[in-house]
Amino acid sequence: MKKVTILGAGAWGTALAVTIARGGTTVTLGVHRRSHLEIMRASGENANYLPGIKLPTALELIDDWSAAVRDADTIVMAVPSRFARAAIAPIARAIPATAMIVSVTKGIESDTLLTMTAMIREVIANAGVAGTAATAPAADRVAALSGPGFAAEVARGKPAALVAAAHDEGIAARVQALFAVRPLRVYSSSDVVGVELGGAVKNVIAIAAGISDGLDLGSSARAALITRGLAEMMRLAAAAGARGETMAGLAGLGDLVLTCTGDLSRNRALGFRIGRGEAAPELVDGAPVAEGVANALAISKLAARLRVEMPIVMAVCRVLYEAAPAKAMVEELLSRQLKAEF
Repeated sequence: MKKVTILGAGAWGTALAVTIARGGTTVTLGVHRRSHLEIMRASGENANYLPGIKLPTALELIDDWSAAVRDADTIVMAVPSRFARAAIAPIARAIPATAMIVSVTKGIESDTLLTMTAMIREVIANAGVAGTAATAPAADRVAALSGPGFAAEVARGKPAALVAAAHDEGIAARVQALFAVRPLRVYSSSDVVGVELGGAVKNVIAIAAGISDGLDLGSSARAALITRGLAEMMRLAAAAGARGETMAGLAGLGDLVLTCTGDLSRNRALGFRIGRGEAAPELVDGAPVAEGVANALAISKLAARLRVEMPIVMAVCRVLYEAAPAKAMVEELLSRQLKAEF
């Protein structure tokens, strides 16, 4: 029987574990803290991240991640981007050479500016994972799963559509089949960079949309931010070698609209609070924070490296990291030189 190990018992990791376990797959969920593990075992749910969702009795919970991955056919990384490398590097040698590795984390590394799948391939290569000449190289067995889906809705059995992306079409098809458990519908793609960049950038645009809503600027302003945010996503993706149609699909426009408008969006909620006058949160080691906070800075660095203009991302960065007032973001965007839309 195939075994899937999901690393990271946050909302999304837990929701995916619950969903595919309900579909009959043998799933192990790696929990980072022993105290969290014991609470989950005692209560039968993940009250910290998904209150009210009962964990299937067949779902195994474990805090020894090396043991969890050692005999896994598929390993799913659901750790926030800030902590992903630190989580996977110590266990890289325990990962079977034939295992498929799937990132469901939406973000890029702040220091290296690597996407999550690129970071995983680097870690695996540096660890010198044992294999044979017949074993597929790490680049061929690493995939990304992304798209518009709120963890609480998916865990409650509400429909969602996602995209499984891998350079190898066979791996993409395997990921697609693994996660295509109702209520999930999964499409496949070979545009890994596009799928990952869409998931990272949309969080930053969602903070801007939340700020706009917090300032009570109205639906028209939010629509403008979403549309121009999509333009920024498309420019960055094109410069990084991704395909334009990916940004028009689920991992781009679909995820952007959901995160900018949904009440369950952590990034939009954060922006809303900033718009209402709260201070921007600080990045503290080990402390959870909306992915868009760390990724605003990383995306701005990547944009500079690729010489891509991203005014909304830059404005969010100034609010988050330079203590610019929320209203200054609006004034900065409205005062830009007039230009053609395309």
